[in-house]
Parts: sequence; C-alpha cells; structure tokens
Amino acid sequence: MYREYWNLREKPFENTPNPEHVYLSMQHEEAFSRVLYVIRQKKGAAVITGEYGAGKTLLTRMLLRELATGSYQTALVLNPMLSPTQLIREIMHQLGEKDGLSVSKAELFNRLNQLLVEIKEKGKSTVIIIDEAQAIRSSANFEEFRLLLNFQLDNGFLLTILLFGQPELKEKIEKLPQLKQRLALRFHLKGLSRAETREYLSYRISSAGGNPEIFLEEAVEEIYNYSRGIPRMINNLCDLCLLIGSGKALKNIERRLVEKVVADLERGEWEEKKA
Repeated sequence: MYREYWNLREKPFENTPNPEHVYLSMQHEEAFSRVLYVIRQKKGAAVITGEYGAGKTLLTRMLLRELATGSYQTALVLNPMLSPTQLIREIMHQLGEKDGLSVSKAELFNRLNQLLVEIKEKGKSTVIIIDEAQAIRSSANFEEFRLLLNFQLDNGFLLTILLFGQPELKEKIEKLPQLKQRLALRFHLKGLSRAETREYLSYRISSAGGNPEIFLEEAVEEIYNYSRGIPRMINNLCDLCLLIGSGKALKNIERRLVEKVVADLERGEWEEKKA
C-alpha cells in the first residue's frame, strides 16, 4: 500500500465520516451552528441541501454525536422511500416504541403524540433526521412531516425534523408551500473554495501523519478544477494520485499526474478496473 511510501499512519482520503479527519470549512461550521440553534430553540423543521459528496453525511454524524451528549432522543431515517405509515412506524421504533406498531395509521399518530409527550416529560427533546430526502417520491410523505409539526405544546414543538438531501430536494420543497412556510432554516452546502481545498488537503494529510506539502500548488489547482471543491471527488482523486505516485516513486504529486488520473477517471478506466 502507498501509506508506507508517503509515511502515512493511515489513508487520508477515505470517504468515511472519521472524526479524526474532520475538516470544517466556514460554511460547514455555519450550517452546524444554525442547525444546532434550530434544535436547541425547539424550532419545527430545517432543510439542508448540497451536492453529492458536499458533506451532508458528515454533518449528520456530527449532529448525532453532539446530540448524544445532551438531553435528546433522536431518530435517523435512512430510507425515505417508505410509505407514510411505514415512515411513522420507523420513527416510533427508533424512538424506543417496540409494541403496538401494527395498529391503524390514526392510532399510530395518537400513540406517537403520546410518545413525544412522554419524551418531553422526561426532560428530553425529540429530533428526527431524514437522510437522502430528495429520494422521497410521494408528496404524501412530505404531508406526513407537515402533520408531525402539528405536535406542539403551548411553548413550542414536540419535535424537530431535519431533512437532508441533494439539490432537487429544494425544488420539491418549493412546490409544497404548506411545509415550506414551517421551515425555520434552509441551508445549501456548496463546494470548497480554492483556498479551502488547499487547507483540506493539508489537514487530511497532516492528520494521517504525512507531509502536508506532498501535493504541489499546481496539483492542488488541477484538483480544484476537476472536483469543484466537492470533498468526495477530492478524496477519490487524491487517493488515486497517492497510489499512482507511490508506484512511480515520485517525491511530490505534480499537475501532470493529476491530469493523467483525471483523464483516466473521465474515461471510466478506474471504474472498470474496480469492477
């Protein structure tokens, strides 16, 4: 493996939300603080969108770790394509309800309301995170979220709903004014800037024990041009550059190598080799 060649403790560009390699750009810090505000102030709902690989999954994992240290009961729904009734059952199951989930939808709603009140009486707040929400096909599911926001006490909502998804989620929300009006926050994650891309590379390599100057400035520029600052694309490209660079016994990653790897990726050669 190339780790030994580049004197790395581990691979620095894995596409996993490893807390040891978390680089937070200004916009990620802003998104995180705004979402936490929505949660702590017991607002109703928020929508966070971003390109594929922009860091939405990282943000959800950070939120879950943060909420685990406080008085929160959380539910993370990874399959938003469930039917409306299945969706309610899944939320209740994750909130700790094990029995009585085979009843009618109306009874499920009543029981969920009771469950949220019970959680509130224990001094906790309920947070429901819906991942990949752009995959929701039926407007009925969005209607369920709107109805869930009717679960309120005089001093605020009994739950906070966070919808994470790709840009098309924004378009779907725009067509649902009843839900849109209840959103306390809408935030869109963009790609990193050129300067942030350089900081990202240096941080990831340094956190893996390597020399942050492995990638020359000319290479960073090419990486940015290809990836548009999207972390997942940066990771894929840099991982391959380190692999090929070690095979060629290079001292640094230069522009020419990045251009070659980009050309191979665009031709689909690496996908074919992996298959």
